[in-house]
Amino acid sequence: MPRPPAAPGSTGSPRLGRLDALRGIAALLVAVDHSSYSFMPEFRERVMPELNIGRYGVMLFFLVSGYVIPASLERRGCVRSFWIGRAHRVYPLWAVVVGSALVLNLLGFTRLGARFEGRNPLTVAVAHATLLQELLGTPSVVLVLWTLSYELAFYLLVVALFTVRLHPRSGTVSVALGVLAAVSATVAFVPPASALSLAVGTGPLVALASAALVFAVLCESSGRYELRVTGAVAGGVLALVLVPFNGTVPLWEGLVILAVMFLGTAVRRAEGGESTWPRAARTAVVVVVCAVGSAYEHGDTATFARRGWITAFLLAVLTFGAALALRGTRFPRALTWLGTVSYSVYLVHPVLLAVSDGVIGRCRRDSLVLEAVFFAVLLPLCALTHRFVEVPGQARGRERIRRVTEGTGGNLFASGGD
Repeated sequence: MPRPPAAPGSTGSPRLGRLDALRGIAALLVAVDHSSYSFMPEFRERVMPELNIGRYGVMLFFLVSGYVIPASLERRGCVRSFWIGRAHRVYPLWAVVVGSALVLNLLGFTRLGARFEGRNPLTVAVAHATLLQELLGTPSVVLVLWTLSYELAFYLLVVALFTVRLHPRSGTVSVALGVLAAVSATVAFVPPASALSLAVGTGPLVALASAALVFAVLCESSGRYELRVTGAVAGGVLALVLVPFNGTVPLWEGLVILAVMFLGTAVRRAEGGESTWPRAARTAVVVVVCAVGSAYEHGDTATFARRGWITAFLLAVLTFGAALALRGTRFPRALTWLGTVSYSVYLVHPVLLAVSDGVIGRCRRDSLVLEAVFFAVLLPLCALTHRFVEVPGQARGRERIRRVTEGTGGNLFASGGD
């Protein structure tokens, strides 16, 4: 999951150190979840019915994203700069990882052909370029990329609210999405995964959504308020259509994901004095009750899978809350460093696992040694990708943002600010 471009590693403020620590924990959880397929199958079989480790990490990531992304936009006050910063934060490592996955497929380490059989390569490429592939009926080349689709939907909603000056209402938005999730979990008819793609076809939907995304971003970055509002509406509608009606997770979970991210925003507003803690607490209670109720009512038909999701969700919320309670505390350097490279850990570990599976295969019994060796290779590799891929990308983004600011005479409002 992308982290805000300005967040440092272990040398920043306690607040940033806390966020880095949460990212580090989340990235580690997701990597442990996926590596357990290869090296810890018995552990996985015992633990997963009670705790979905991957969902624990992902929900924690979403809470942190909700906390930091709107703050990044509002701090800049410039939508164009926001999109430039996000693009330079996300795409460089994304391109390296997707390219590596395609190379591994050519070398026989992965079998992407079966997953994309019968699909138009151009459609697949365009869907991935938008980052919305998981919401456009297209499987992800690297499975963890599915969360980036939901993150981008959140970005579109955040920018829309900011543009129409409704961004302080994040708590209300979170509650509304949570309630909608609960309602959707009780209705008799539930749309199938990728329902829109099934109805209109993946190709036409990818073309329409891609055009809408480009239109929204360009208009939102305009200097004219009318165009910015038009783009904001287009982007917001795109997100609100794709997440509920064309996601690969159930309708209720897609809405819960958005509600969780806006919950993170509501908490940040309370911490910054823009809202009150009682209001944030009420928002949290409603979202948690709706999420757990939705999972219980319409979760997987296998009770153990439902229980594992609920436990993971509650632990993610509790972990986030514990970090809030520890504000002002300096976290261990190891955790803050892990948070610094968390985006690399998140995207790179599936590629390394593909190599491992192709070379040595998967274990039939737990092997702590191989699990330790995997992380001993993964973390230095992520340090390298962070240093030579992520950091230069962010530097280029900051330079472009500086030129945008200078080009408007320092007037961010001329670049799409509010």
